[in-house]
Amino acid sequence: MKLTSRHVGLLLLALLLSYAFLLPLFHHGDPLQQELLNMLQPPSQANLLGFDHLGRDMLPRLSAALRLSLGLAALCVISAMLVGVLAGVLSALYGGVLDRVVSMLGDMCLALPGLLLVLLLAAIAPDSPEMLWLGISLVLWVEFFRVTRATLRPIVHSPGMQASKLLGFNAIYRFHRHLWPALAPVLLTVALFSFSSAIMAVSALGFISVGVRPPTPELGLMMTELLPFAWEAPWLLLQPVVALFLLLISLNLMMKKEHA
Repeated sequence: MKLTSRHVGLLLLALLLSYAFLLPLFHHGDPLQQELLNMLQPPSQANLLGFDHLGRDMLPRLSAALRLSLGLAALCVISAMLVGVLAGVLSALYGGVLDRVVSMLGDMCLALPGLLLVLLLAAIAPDSPEMLWLGISLVLWVEFFRVTRATLRPIVHSPGMQASKLLGFNAIYRFHRHLWPALAPVLLTVALFSFSSAIMAVSALGFISVGVRPPTPELGLMMTELLPFAWEAPWLLLQPVVALFLLLISLNLMMKKEHA
């Protein structure tokens, strides 16, 4: 079987997921425990990733940071997908006033840059991951809505869809038989792109200490904490940077189309 870029991306993502979620089953280190005698100790055979500036073991700490980023991004994408796809399906099916109202709501969410919208919500409730989730979801749902609406509108008026309606098939059958086959491939690509965007947003906001506060391990926040020690212990700063880079590369490889 030919090894494609999607296979490489899937394998890379599987390795990162295994490290994030399976490590706690085999390594019982505490990502928050401080041992100042170990501060800035380099990687060794006993401690594969070394210790940070507060003597915290980077192996479980980086694993916990990946779990937080992946979990929060997945929650944002799932929430945005449910709302956006439902709104897009209803808009494509019924059009009219409903279509104009939902489109107007989408334009309102896009009126402000995404990170600025999240910052405004975070200012209302500081140090609240819930506001982080709400803000990112409000940015992402519009893309799901627009793609769903644009994909399904031609199919709604197709002869096959009209025939199913005249024959009395219910809405669930019509969606499964006519709409979902056209929507599923596009939806997967949008979901991967949104997942990548959500991870970047969480890390960017963590870098400016919005939504997640120390000592919670998060990739962007870890970069901020370790930046002052970049010259003294460069391997520490590289760890969250490389983890974020590999995570985004894996998602982008999975979105890439192969050419014959």
